[in-house]
Amino acid sequence: MSDQIVEPPGSHEPNEHAKTPKKAAASGWIGSALEYYDFFIYAQAASLVFPLIFFPSTNPQVAIVAAFATFGVGYVARPIGAFVLGHWGDTHGRKTVLVLCMLMMGGSTFLVALLPTYAVAGIWAPILLVLLRLIQGFAVGGEISGASAMILEHSPFGRRWYFASFSLQGVQAGQIIAAAVFLPLSAVMSPESFQSWGWRIPFLLSALVVVAGYIIRRRVDETPAFQEEAEHGEVPAAPIVQAVRENGVDMLRVVCMALMNAIPTAVTVFGATFATNAGYGVGLTTTNYLWISVMGNVVAVILIPFVGNLTDIVGRRPVIIIGCLGSGLLAYPYLYFVAAGNLTMAFLFAILMWGIVYQGYNAVFPAFYQELFPTKTRVTAFAVSQNIGTLITAFLPAIYAALVGPTPNTCVVAKKFSPDTLLPSGQSCRAAADAIESDVVWTVCSITFGLAIVAAIAAFSARETFRIHLNDLGNKDARPVPKEEYDRIRKAGASTKV
Repeated sequence: MSDQIVEPPGSHEPNEHAKTPKKAAASGWIGSALEYYDFFIYAQAASLVFPLIFFPSTNPQVAIVAAFATFGVGYVARPIGAFVLGHWGDTHGRKTVLVLCMLMMGGSTFLVALLPTYAVAGIWAPILLVLLRLIQGFAVGGEISGASAMILEHSPFGRRWYFASFSLQGVQAGQIIAAAVFLPLSAVMSPESFQSWGWRIPFLLSALVVVAGYIIRRRVDETPAFQEEAEHGEVPAAPIVQAVRENGVDMLRVVCMALMNAIPTAVTVFGATFATNAGYGVGLTTTNYLWISVMGNVVAVILIPFVGNLTDIVGRRPVIIIGCLGSGLLAYPYLYFVAAGNLTMAFLFAILMWGIVYQGYNAVFPAFYQELFPTKTRVTAFAVSQNIGTLITAFLPAIYAALVGPTPNTCVVAKKFSPDTLLPSGQSCRAAADAIESDVVWTVCSITFGLAIVAAIAAFSARETFRIHLNDLGNKDARPVPKEEYDRIRKAGASTKV
């Protein structure tokens, strides 16, 4: 079956250029998987290795805060990258910006593998690490907005988010690969070898990303919507100015909804350190916790296209609101079981929260955000506002570690060996450790759930977009296609699948 789709004239869809949804979706999936593999192997290393080799300290809390701060630095650069790369995507096309993102991400990640440790280079080691993390953040700032715009603008009306969901599925796959690469290394290698050189292997593999990503993304055609804008001379000179002027309120909504990044932050970043760092005394192994991340993402990869298809039927808002509130609430039992060292229940609740319920938000946001903005400012408005929201959540792991981090004394560690040892206060080590773990659960989960409520309110206040034609998106006065007509159009396009 041919991949090309030409919309009928008068449909409020670009009709001068053929759409190639299958090719765009495949490119978005592979490209996002490769790029987010790069981005998330840093998150894994920041949780498992970097506190020990780049930020040595006699105070475990200081080392963890410093490592998480460098993780957050990548998010500081994301709004800047979103501004620059979003501008490029709206003025020069979606295709060119995606190739540029891939090259910068792959190159900077590969260089992390070559960095000297603190023991070798002193203060220059963390400085260089931060610099490369800034480049990573700059590059990823334009990835999701560019990739999902590429797919959405190639997709037939009524099937937009079925196809657009494949870019997010690629993101989840990238996280699976990132965790899966660390799994055999942490299982087979001794802790000393893993900390010495084993952690560098996943970063060295990024060289393949540069080559593969360039080849894949160069083969995708520019979107019909952008080509139509360019041919009619409607490409804006300053997309960000026009976006703020015409869609500033929607940009604020996206900032608030993007606070849902607190969920993966709590699970894959802070959760990994809480579960495995000796200072907290939970006692889960690195290998065990990596399996939680892997399996949660495997479930997400399977589920995302189904959620995307559902939102093409019932709409974006109800699904995203349920995803926000449900996953935020499930953070409490998940982290409770992590604190208790109950691997089985932590595993099950991670899959329920992260792999299933959170996908009500995660599988929907790229299409929903895109559809709030017109073609001429779509990449810029999405990229800038979404990355400002994620920036706000980026330092949550460092904040958590500062608020409820392991204490300099070894009381929490001693819980495993001499739990009845009394402190000068008369409190036993067991009671002190339990109190710290309880504080972690209530502090982290309450902040997470609070941000989920903010995101749900923002989604509730937004207009529904799934029955609005592509050329009418971003227009507050656009009228949705009547349900009967929409169902007919959608049914006609249902034969086009990836």
